[in-house]
Amino acid sequence: MKSNLRLLALSAAATLLAACGGTSSTPSAELSTTALVASVVHAQASGREQVWDGVVEAVNQVTITAQTNARVTALPHEVNDVVAKGDVLVRFSDVEQKSARNAAQAQVASAQASYTDAQASYERIAAVYAKGYVSTAQRDQARTARDAAKAALEAARAQSGAVGQQLDYTILRAPFAGVITQRFVHVGQAVQAGPPSPQPLIQLQALDDLRVNVQVPQSAVDAIRKFHVAKVIPADGQPIAASSVEVFPYADPTTHSFNVRLQLPAGETGLYPGMTVKVAFATGDAKRLLVPAASLVQRGELVAVYVIGEHDVTLRQVRLGQREGGEAEVLAGLDDGERVARDPQAAVAWLAKRNAKAGAAHE
Repeated sequence: MKSNLRLLALSAAATLLAACGGTSSTPSAELSTTALVASVVHAQASGREQVWDGVVEAVNQVTITAQTNARVTALPHEVNDVVAKGDVLVRFSDVEQKSARNAAQAQVASAQASYTDAQASYERIAAVYAKGYVSTAQRDQARTARDAAKAALEAARAQSGAVGQQLDYTILRAPFAGVITQRFVHVGQAVQAGPPSPQPLIQLQALDDLRVNVQVPQSAVDAIRKFHVAKVIPADGQPIAASSVEVFPYADPTTHSFNVRLQLPAGETGLYPGMTVKVAFATGDAKRLLVPAASLVQRGELVAVYVIGEHDVTLRQVRLGQREGGEAEVLAGLDDGERVARDPQAAVAWLAKRNAKAGAAHE
């Protein structure tokens, strides 16, 4: 797995060694590399991955619209404010709605009185009808009047409920906890419930339930469907394993790509709707060389490790892949079975001691 990077980086490695106080001269036999704590690099079985860009979005997101014709009187929260479920988002003027409610309630009271009177009249006629004092037509007429009064009462109650609902629409509350991402109205503005469509008022997104949408080429869909394993890699954070992977059953007719949706685990992830992230999908099996992240030496754009031989320690440039936890993947620069110093400072000290002994012997 050695790369031409070794040849290309000889001068850079020499510069790094000089900066760290070491050279590649023949070591003194009195110094043993066994004193250094080493990690043996072995190829480890790992899943092959392919990485694409994705966009974070909220599972629960809603644009709240006007449900009554009114004027905005209060907007208690600004954009980016976090609100709890049930918090007031918009207050409207309610003079017309209250007047309509009072009128509807009066109509209900009138209909109730008419029905009560019709019911009493029917009961009286039904009582004397049983004794033969009134005709069947008179009884039927009283019953019809009672039924009509009852229907009028039910209609008045339904109308009162509809009017009451309009009054409820003058105070809009958050349907769930989240953050206000957009506001479409301002205080004093008149809004319409329609037609042709309700006027948008507030856009709200929840932050505790997130997912990631990824567009992947059709050539990769079969492998993604086979494994259904993926992880989200933020720009500056630890990878997050997706709790579920859903591949849409159809492709975009223009781009011929498939949409893949990843559900993120509940709780704090450090991600927010609208962010872009890298998404790594498992697509097969592979082997990787991993080294402890603590063993890496960073000098500008160069990354290297101290490789421990039987009698010598050398600084070697490596090319890295992904970093996970306390380990880093080595794509080039190391072979299976080689040993690297876990503590670069200890390797520098070993080289300094070796050089001092070599210099004393030369003198």
